[in-house]
Amino acid sequence: MHVLMLNGSPHRDGCTRTALDEIAAVLSNEGIDSEIFWLGNDPIAGCIGCGTCFRTGSCFRHDLVDAFIEKTRTADGFIFGSPVHYAAASGAITSFLDRAFMAGSSQGIYRHKPAAAVVSARRAGTTAALDQLNKYIVFHQMPLVPSQYWNMVHGSTPDQVRQDAEGLQIMRTLGRNMAWMLKAFAAAREAGIMPPEPEKTIRTNFIR
Repeated sequence: MHVLMLNGSPHRDGCTRTALDEIAAVLSNEGIDSEIFWLGNDPIAGCIGCGTCFRTGSCFRHDLVDAFIEKTRTADGFIFGSPVHYAAASGAITSFLDRAFMAGSSQGIYRHKPAAAVVSARRAGTTAALDQLNKYIVFHQMPLVPSQYWNMVHGSTPDQVRQDAEGLQIMRTLGRNMAWMLKAFAAAREAGIMPPEPEKTIRTNFIR
């Protein structure tokens, strides 16, 4: 089993990475592989709603988003990590996930795969950012992996995050719960209990 973790921070080895590393260590102890996909610092364009991905299965820009989508095909679970910028997820991860989920959802590659979001902040804005990221998860029928509290760590530097004993414990609990859900879902499939087939999507608006 394999968990794909997204680092939405402009700092490769910053506070968000510190939180993800804590989860990765637990997953490793549970016999589950993981990798961290870093967004980097190059500009990431937002979705323009052109619909190309629904026709071709990939974004017309053919950039980092398509590379991530290819990795999602073999991933069993996901962790989306972001720093808090103005009480929201980073601009980079927002533009990235808008496109990654739009393109990936046309192929159903996220559906029924466990996922969670984690956020990092110096002080506040964490719950708003976490709520934003969780919306991507539940919108795409991904079981939301819980922890013992909101999935957040605090600190201005990785060393300060490592002093956040409660925050790191939350990450470890999240890792164990992710491992448990992945193993439970695998056992269910082996027993012939398969995920439900989706209905054909009904789309309405507020005028009809």
